[in-house]
Amino acid sequence: MAGVITEKRPIRLAIVDDDALVRGALRLLFSRQPDIEVVAEAENGIEAVAVAAANWPDIMLMDIRMPKLDGMLATQRIRSRPSAPQIIVLTTFNIDEYVVESLRGGASGFLLKDSAPQDIITAVRRVSAGESMLSPAVIRKVVDHVADPAAGSRRSKARAKLNVLTDREREVAICLGDGHSNAQIGATLRMSLPTVKGHVSRVMAKLELNNRVQVAILVHDAELL
Repeated sequence: MAGVITEKRPIRLAIVDDDALVRGALRLLFSRQPDIEVVAEAENGIEAVAVAAANWPDIMLMDIRMPKLDGMLATQRIRSRPSAPQIIVLTTFNIDEYVVESLRGGASGFLLKDSAPQDIITAVRRVSAGESMLSPAVIRKVVDHVADPAAGSRRSKARAKLNVLTDREREVAICLGDGHSNAQIGATLRMSLPTVKGHVSRVMAKLELNNRVQVAILVHDAELL
């Protein structure tokens, strides 16, 4: 009997920003994308946590500076829960401590609010597909931003954590640290795409991390790049 072809459901998106104009502009932008559906909005971090639990979005666009609870703490609370949505941080600044701590807390990347509309759409699609949206240059800037006198201790802890990986998984982790996509990892390590996806999933599971960005930061903390 022939298989039934089902249409892929749209990406479920929640928009979190204390500025109603920003929320409205983003809602309008995504309303024109047939593969993305805005399922909820929130104007502060407390509402964002509630929205994540009630509406089951796949992706959340999260403002950083908001009343009641900022986006950094909201991200950490949301990402600590099972089956949490992926989060892309929105900021009017470039890289600061709020962005860095949001990434360490499980955000999949960040966008400047003045990013081109197509870049915002592409970021949502890439993160939904399990890809990183941070380039190697941006990852390097994130790591440089948090350089501190405790770097030696952080390096030792990161290397110890990475010891749970096999040699092959370690190679995959280093590629993630370099900002490589699955296709690029496959070409570099001569693996099929399904094999790459399997290794990436095992790396994150063994390291108890939520996404590729956290793996990349850990690799840089260990000074393997």
